[in-house]
Amino acid sequence: MSLLSIIIPAYNEAGTIARVLEKVMRAELPDGIGKEIIVVDDCSADGTDREVKRTMAAHPGTLIKHIELNKNRGKGYAVRTGIAYSTGEVIIIQDADLEYDPDDYAALLQPILSGAYKVVYGSRLLNRKNNYSYRSFYWGGRLVSLITSLLFGQKITDEPTCYKMFDASLLKSIPLTSDRFGFCPEVTAKVLGRGYKIKEVPIRYYPRSKKEGKKIKWSDGIEAIRLLVRYKFIRR
Repeated sequence: MSLLSIIIPAYNEAGTIARVLEKVMRAELPDGIGKEIIVVDDCSADGTDREVKRTMAAHPGTLIKHIELNKNRGKGYAVRTGIAYSTGEVIIIQDADLEYDPDDYAALLQPILSGAYKVVYGSRLLNRKNNYSYRSFYWGGRLVSLITSLLFGQKITDEPTCYKMFDASLLKSIPLTSDRFGFCPEVTAKVLGRGYKIKEVPIRYYPRSKKEGKKIKWSDGIEAIRLLVRYKFIRR
């Protein structure tokens, strides 16, 4: 492996995107592995594009691809766009806020580099030092994870985690259709439905509030459960 593709879907994240990019660029990877950073701006209206371009200008030697969508389509669509533009052997999803720490990339890569796994999730639950901004999000995530475990016969502690890392050839072979937050349950269901095991690794988590820009809602949890059930029982 020589290249990690980092897909960053961004919608109205002007306040954090530059700092996220700086952290991603500084994150250390195992020797010989480079980074391809793919920012997919989901038609932001707050200057997110300006901040990305400013950061790119400040780091001209860094491989950053900046894709600007002309219509807001949702996180899932932005991720799927990033997948299509990626060229690395491994792909990870990185949110454009500051909730997740890119310094965890190296730990997430290890199970894939060992050859034992093709899919690795960063679990917030496995790190007992983590806090949560809302108990409803915590218990909602636990419920989604429990239902995932029961449906597919593999224990998953943190299905809704942002940090999902994949062997690129596997991810690109999976037909994905979700536009919004449905990307997470859809890809999880289809990976497990094909018989692949998901390795979970403890990660750090720094939750933000709705006032700070957190966008996911309780209704997205209900939709996640619906999609998990749907993809359990339809052909993948």
